Amino acid sequence: VQLVESGGGLVQPGGSLRLSCAASGDTFSRYSLAWHRQTPGKKRELVASITGSGETNYVDAVKGRFTISRDNAKNTISLQMTGLKPEDTAVYYCELYYPTMAWGQGTQVTVSS
Repeated sequence: VQLVESGGGLVQPGGSLRLSCAASGDTFSRYSLAWHRQTPGKKRELVASITGSGETNYVDAVKGRFTISRDNAKNTISLQMTGLKPEDTAVYYCELYYPTMAWGQGTQVTVSS
């Protein structure tokens, strides 16, 4: 399975961005996927996840600001990010964790004025 992220960029504090992750494979509806982020010198952090049944989970730091969703017809998941803060600056990675494992190459999100 291959994962390809898109949608990163530079945004001002308080702004919004939408990240997308396109997955290969013909059993996408069964996949459980997640978004992680990482800054230099820090461990990769789980941001949000979504199961094949649509159950979602978020790290406390993004609850109420980020929304993870999936479109099984397009084999994609998205992360809608609003109310962005400078501390959200990171490389964001898409992960497939069930029923197999794969990582995307990452997309940079920079929140700065």
